[in-house]
Amino acid sequence: MSPSPAGAVPASDHPVRLVVTDDLRRNRLTVFFRIILAIPHLIWLTLWSIAAVFAGIANWVVTLIKGISPPGLHNFLAAYVRYSTQVTAYIYLVADPFPSFSGKPGYPVDLEIDRPQPQNRWKTAFRIILVIPAAILNQVLQYVVQIIGFLGWFVCLALGRMPQGMRDLSAYCLRFQAQTYAYLAVLTDRYPSLSAPNT
Repeated sequence: MSPSPAGAVPASDHPVRLVVTDDLRRNRLTVFFRIILAIPHLIWLTLWSIAAVFAGIANWVVTLIKGISPPGLHNFLAAYVRYSTQVTAYIYLVADPFPSFSGKPGYPVDLEIDRPQPQNRWKTAFRIILVIPAAILNQVLQYVVQIIGFLGWFVCLALGRMPQGMRDLSAYCLRFQAQTYAYLAVLTDRYPSLSAPNT
């Protein structure tokens, strides 16, 4: 395995892992216009979200019956969760490059999502209830990311880089968000984790 870039955030043993290879440098020009540049992604993410709701319902039904997520639905929803994470990372300056519209791996703030595994049918049946505590905490952590992104905007304009502590805290919040979305979409029955990634 090749060494990680300086300041990289390691992955964990959770089925949904955030991998950060960002180098902390930020282009001041794209930082200044970040919200405007993100508009096409916000439109595409909204459209994809509508499809993901129906795919998530279908995935829930099939997983409840068969005990495992079908590969096609799993891959579609995994790409959606990955793309959502990449766009959020871009908007809030957790990463700098303009993301692709495909949700494919390779972005500096990326997700690794395990292949479909057997899931507990009881956990699947009551998923919408079980996810409530994680969803509430996820909302709080989204506010944290927004505050860091707002403050980071000024810092990045001044320094041309995002401080590692700010980037890492935002990445922590994004990891929990991705795990919450994956749990809700029935990509895994592993509950979102608050523990720090293994080093």
